[in-house]
Amino acid sequence: MEEKKLLPRERIFAGELSKLSVEELICVILGRGTAKKSVFELSKEIAGLLEKKSRMPSMEELLKVKGLGLAKSAQILACLELSGRFMLGTRDEAISSPAELMPLLSFLKHSSQENFVLITLNGGNKVINIHSITVGTANSAPIHPREAFAPAIEDRAVAVVFAHNHPSGNNEPSIEDLILTQKLCKAGNILQIPVLDHLVISSSGFTSIKSKWREYFE
Repeated sequence: MEEKKLLPRERIFAGELSKLSVEELICVILGRGTAKKSVFELSKEIAGLLEKKSRMPSMEELLKVKGLGLAKSAQILACLELSGRFMLGTRDEAISSPAELMPLLSFLKHSSQENFVLITLNGGNKVINIHSITVGTANSAPIHPREAFAPAIEDRAVAVVFAHNHPSGNNEPSIEDLILTQKLCKAGNILQIPVLDHLVISSSGFTSIKSKWREYFE
């Protein structure tokens, strides 16, 4: 006899919350679909939208998903806002390697535009927040250290990690990436907010600049 597959909510009851996909989590938030679209179809579309975003989606963007009305859009935005305010800033796990940041930066992998983001860390190396600094074109996102460190100062961060994506699929840093890394590290040293790493992310994986070019961080 074939074992019955548990629904997303049932999996939460079974203690499998952390194993749920983004689509399954959205299913639980929505609760039900519409007469023309199932909750699973709605969740798949919303997950696709969120994965392309480097920031909180707007109400207008969510309402473009057919079948998603004002009430459901408000539910999703409220959940995202709550997570951003409390859950992310109170992670129990300290970050000890770049790979541990990847689940938080998965939205960068498939973006068609280059996004530059800042991860702020507290004294225990725990993530405080993730900030979108710039969203550029298909192959560039201009950065100035002043804008790059402003959120870190507001967060009272003790250290930071920078990350950006390459829509081309190549996750090797360019010469411009290395020069920018050096500028950011110098600015961080002046502000006493050290740059722990700069990650280049693509659909094929990621590269830690510090692991290969440590001299730019000295």
